Amino acid sequence: MNETLLTRGLAELGLADDRTASLLGRYVASIEAWNPAYGLVGASGDELVIKHILDSLAPLAIVRRSLAEAATGTAGYGERASLVDLGTGAGLPGVPLAIAMPEVDVTLLDRMTRRIRFLEAVRAELALENVDIVEEQVERAKGSYDVVTFRAFRPFERKLFKRVFSVCSPGGRVVAYKGKADRACAELEAIDGLYESAEITPVVVPFLADERCVVVMRPKASPTASPRKP
Repeated sequence: MNETLLTRGLAELGLADDRTASLLGRYVASIEAWNPAYGLVGASGDELVIKHILDSLAPLAIVRRSLAEAATGTAGYGERASLVDLGTGAGLPGVPLAIAMPEVDVTLLDRMTRRIRFLEAVRAELALENVDIVEEQVERAKGSYDVVTFRAFRPFERKLFKRVFSVCSPGGRVVAYKGKADRACAELEAIDGLYESAEITPVVVPFLADERCVVVMRPKASPTASPRKP
């Protein structure tokens, strides 16, 4: 791994502190050590840093804003903010987000046992006390989270998104990592009527020329939804 590339990329994203850089460097090293046997990602070296680590962190400001908006929507009872990464795979974007936001409780959900084993090893090695790990299919996800996120996910599909939106807390947001904005816009048509609002925001990933964006959605309020309890 090119540590200078990681450090420069983090600096461009406003994450130049030593703790973040050190933990992310160790995380990258773990992926590369486990990858040959576990097939976690299809990248290594600089490509792994740019297309997976920096890509996961590029929308950090948007994720933070979404967490803050969710807290406002639930009257801010003082609970720790929560985020779930659906279909997290090797922990992307969940692990980088958990490292960058130690004040947020992050749940990593994936259906494959080998990936869960890797994530458990990473959590222990990096002492990520704000990380929980759940072995489950996305279609069976449960819970209530301020932000629901996913990356490298299948196209938006109505049946699946009913489940995705169901695990949002009252006032919560879905933050979907996507590539080209026009494709994301087209995908939104498939789930029209399930969300109250949707905003597509371009995202710049350091050293990456490919187009990236995130789609921030606010689910339609359920008539049976109830706010958090203090």
